[in-house]
Amino acid sequence: MSKGIPVALAATIGAAVAMTVPAFAEPELVAVESQYSPGTIVVKTGERRLYLILDDGHAMRYPVGVGKSGKQWAGTAKIEGKYRYPAWAPPDDVKHDHPTLPDLIPGGSPRNPMGVAALTLSGGGEYAIHGTNVPNSVGGFVSYGCIRMLNPDIIDLYDRVSVGTTVVVTQ
Repeated sequence: MSKGIPVALAATIGAAVAMTVPAFAEPELVAVESQYSPGTIVVKTGERRLYLILDDGHAMRYPVGVGKSGKQWAGTAKIEGKYRYPAWAPPDDVKHDHPTLPDLIPGGSPRNPMGVAALTLSGGGEYAIHGTNVPNSVGGFVSYGCIRMLNPDIIDLYDRVSVGTTVVVTQ
């Protein structure tokens, strides 16, 4: 096999992966007027954007997938845990709608909807901010209430926040 074929194959695979990511997928530093303290995560469901407030006038903005109709929520929570390659057990409502799902999908599996990392949230629900193995779902109303991010974005956010960080979800 010639040396050029693996490079061409890698470029082709890379191009195919790049085409599945939404055009607005890059997190960006934006100017904001915010009532929230630096370090707060604000999810604006209607915009399908997550903001990490950096200081009085700036935030990192990320595209996200949010709860589909009837599955959205609003309120305040805290990051309860941080996990890389988490296993996933479908909550009861997901299992009800998709009874063929296994009871547990191991971390790192391409079938695991948590992607490469998860920030679990307090508040009594089974919600998290997490990555995804379906990048073209980011930007839509797609989840059962979790906040879905592109895998590179959840890693960026994961590295910027701590357990105890306040998360505010608004409509």
